[in-house]
Amino acid sequence: MIIRNGKVVLKNSVEKKDILVEGGRIVKIADTIPANGDTELDASGLHIFPGLIDMHVHLRDPGYEYKEDIESGSKAAVKGGFTQICCMPNTDPIADNKVVVSYIKHKAQEVDLCKVHPIGAITKGEKGEQLAEIGEMKRAGAVAISDDGVTVKNTRLMRLAMEYASGFAMKCLCHCEEKELVDGGVVNEGLSSTIAGLKGIPRAAEDIVIAREIALAESLDVPVHICHVSTHSGVRLIRDAKKAGVKVTAETCPHYFAVTDEIVTSFDTNTKVNPPIREEIDKQAVLEGLKDGTLDCIVTDHAPHHINDKNVEYNLAAFGISGIETSFGFAITYLYKAGVLSLPEIAEKMSAAPARILNLEGGEIKEGGVADLTLANLDESFVVDPAAFVSKGKNSPFKGYELDGVVKYTIVDGSIKYQG
Repeated sequence: MIIRNGKVVLKNSVEKKDILVEGGRIVKIADTIPANGDTELDASGLHIFPGLIDMHVHLRDPGYEYKEDIESGSKAAVKGGFTQICCMPNTDPIADNKVVVSYIKHKAQEVDLCKVHPIGAITKGEKGEQLAEIGEMKRAGAVAISDDGVTVKNTRLMRLAMEYASGFAMKCLCHCEEKELVDGGVVNEGLSSTIAGLKGIPRAAEDIVIAREIALAESLDVPVHICHVSTHSGVRLIRDAKKAGVKVTAETCPHYFAVTDEIVTSFDTNTKVNPPIREEIDKQAVLEGLKDGTLDCIVTDHAPHHINDKNVEYNLAAFGISGIETSFGFAITYLYKAGVLSLPEIAEKMSAAPARILNLEGGEIKEGGVADLTLANLDESFVVDPAAFVSKGKNSPFKGYELDGVVKYTIVDGSIKYQG
């Protein structure tokens, strides 16, 4: 296949190029590639990104297929422009062993849309009592370990997890939440929580654990990754740690750089997410952290739920936003069009950095590289309609938002997996 006339987002530039794809690899990138009888795709008016990688999603499979399954999640991923996704282990049973990890890998291969990489649990059953079989999960295809959804409370156990993971060339992806400080909170602690009469979660609940994980990583001289950063103080902790040479990487999500906790006063349970959407000072810090490299990745924390999990009182509703079909649009609208990040920087946050952090193939458009590509019209807009999501999860608070950046093609290993 020859992809013609597209604006290719390279590492440090955007250039109009033709791309020749053969055998699932990028064979040649040039100003003009002569016709050779191959299929041709006209990408005029489109930008070509390295295939997007979401290193933090929930596919709910096995056990909660009524919320999402590997097939529906993969369909939503390619519609959103993602060629690779990494799924968290809080399934039923928990992905804490090679059997569950293998099941996820095999089912994803049968679906054959995007590449699905399982993340194994840090502890057995995510109970925080015993380490899971990290080596066996690695051999079965796990790319990292995490007890996402809960923090490993025992600091000694967390230390051991970091050491073992490092020995297997894996990273711990850390959900940072001090439960005793959360104390039943459901939104950010601040003016909006007071106005709404909803119990707040202080920033310290997140920051204390971020500080602990940084201290462990520094002490052991091993890498650690901080999940879904939402606080201005957390961004500062990570920035200072990086300056000190600590091997820490971090991610954030669109809902932390696009909106503030004022939206919770609507009592729409789709605004309930963990960690919570916070205040303007936090949003601005997250934007600055993305700009200066403190925050390495943009992820979705795609957390699909059945309507019954959300159509209840705010305090009883499940945490989570279904975001894999809107993430790219938020990045283009709130980061690129707003002048926060360039297109190569967006590609870095949404493709190159996740690939680098998790040792995945891909993340860059280059000759000899894998032909995972996302083609999008950045000047076309769409209105968010959760009812039209391919994902089973319709739980988005962004209904009616107008976003720029419509994905037109998602190409995985040289094959078109989505055409919009």
